[in-house]
Amino acid sequence: MTLYDIEAKTITGETKPLRDYAGKVLLIVNVASKCGFTPQYKGLEALHEAYADKGLVVLGFPCNQFGAQEPGSESEIASFCETSYGVRFPMFAKIDVNGDHTHPLYQLLKREAPGLLGSEAIKWNFTKFLVDRNGKTRKRYAPTDTPQSIEKDIEALL
Repeated sequence: MTLYDIEAKTITGETKPLRDYAGKVLLIVNVASKCGFTPQYKGLEALHEAYADKGLVVLGFPCNQFGAQEPGSESEIASFCETSYGVRFPMFAKIDVNGDHTHPLYQLLKREAPGLLGSEAIKWNFTKFLVDRNGKTRKRYAPTDTPQSIEKDIEALL
């Protein structure tokens, strides 16, 4: 299975085939509204705005598995992201990134780009995955890696 074989529900409930992003560079992030890293939404939106015309798409996947920091409904999450951070990049419905109900996208991302010492588990919110134009996961970034700190890696793939 490839990234382009996977579908995900958007934050408004539609099914979105990820093949719709074929040929784009993707920055895929598990996000949360009540996390110490939540201000990274601003940097993610800045990257999205700066590089969308060159082929970058940021994809946000809310997740409530870390400290219950994403307790709201999809509509509450969407409203928070728009009003607090002006988020315009694609947002998806809440998913699990670890455990028995891990979304197929995160099964693939973790397999293609394991973390430290080969561990696959996502450790916290705002873990980031950079995917090239061919759908191959190129790099995994820790929650502490700011969007600005990975800008050069994004530019290299654009």
